[in-house]
Amino acid sequence: MPPADRIRDHAGQGATTVAAHRARRRLRADRARQLADLLRRQILTEAFPDTTLPHEDALAAEYGASRNTVREALDLLRAEGLVARQPGVGTVIVARKYAHGLDRLMGLAETLHEHGRITNEVRTTAAVRAPAPVAERLHVPPAADVLYIERLRRLNGIPLSLDLTYLPLDIGTPLLGADLENTDVFRLLESLTGTPLGHAEITLEAVTADAHCSAVLEAPRGTAVLMLERLTHLADGRPVDLEFIRFRGDRIAMSGLLHRSR
Repeated sequence: MPPADRIRDHAGQGATTVAAHRARRRLRADRARQLADLLRRQILTEAFPDTTLPHEDALAAEYGASRNTVREALDLLRAEGLVARQPGVGTVIVARKYAHGLDRLMGLAETLHEHGRITNEVRTTAAVRAPAPVAERLHVPPAADVLYIERLRRLNGIPLSLDLTYLPLDIGTPLLGADLENTDVFRLLESLTGTPLGHAEITLEAVTADAHCSAVLEAPRGTAVLMLERLTHLADGRPVDLEFIRFRGDRIAMSGLLHRSR
């Protein structure tokens, strides 16, 4: 075989070897991601009551995975801040996520009452000229004043969400004398209006935390947060509460029960 042909043949074999290596790495990464999803679910449902995950060998045997795959899966969970490696102990859970239901209209304190006490740091309360999208959604005249409330919400002292709320003045003004630091706005609205809440339209998406949001939530700058936009109506259909809520994604997991209509 001429030298040039031998070089080309060797190069072709090398390319095949590199491609096969990359394929194996991709497969292991896929399996690690799948395993991380399963372990994350176990963590969220408190399946490890002593807060220590099984040994890597035990996880490998249980899930039919290689030890390298298990290590990559644990690396993913470490990057999320859920677990940490402790010498002499193993992999331990260092953070919790709390289930926030999406199938009932409830305030945060109502939703998480089993996990502790929600307190609110009221950062801003002011009458502001309604931006056009806010006026449209709250059905108030263009450029009308609305009440704007910004709250940092904590669970057992830990920052959980930053809530930006707009309310029509006739609905919102009575809230100024209420206990906004310890009570959900939903509960106050029903108490002050004497009218039950009816329904809400929601949109949930991931957004990048800006510098202000990161500082307030004590989250790394540039991290992703869960943004819940919610427009709540009274039972008679009137829109009364437009909220933009930024949750720390490493502390909240959205959950719900969905039925397939026929």
